[in-house]
Amino acid sequence: MAMRKLRVYTGPDHESTSRSMVQETSRADTVRVTLGDVLPLLADAVASDRTWLSDFADDDLTISSDLFDVLQAYRHFRRPSA
Repeated sequence: MAMRKLRVYTGPDHESTSRSMVQETSRADTVRVTLGDVLPLLADAVASDRTWLSDFADDDLTISSDLFDVLQAYRHFRRPSA
């Protein structure tokens, strides 16, 4: 009976020269999640006035253009009337 060798998979080899180190580093620092996963947590944190929110106040978010348009319209129409 042949002995099987097990190896630990640590991801793809980084032999590709098509990516720069900047792209690989920034990619490792990001996570893709749905708005549905994040929104309830952020809403609760805002309602609870969590201080850690201020740590991320200047962070950039990438959102779809249609969500941006909806948010802009919402901002415009929720202005308090005089």
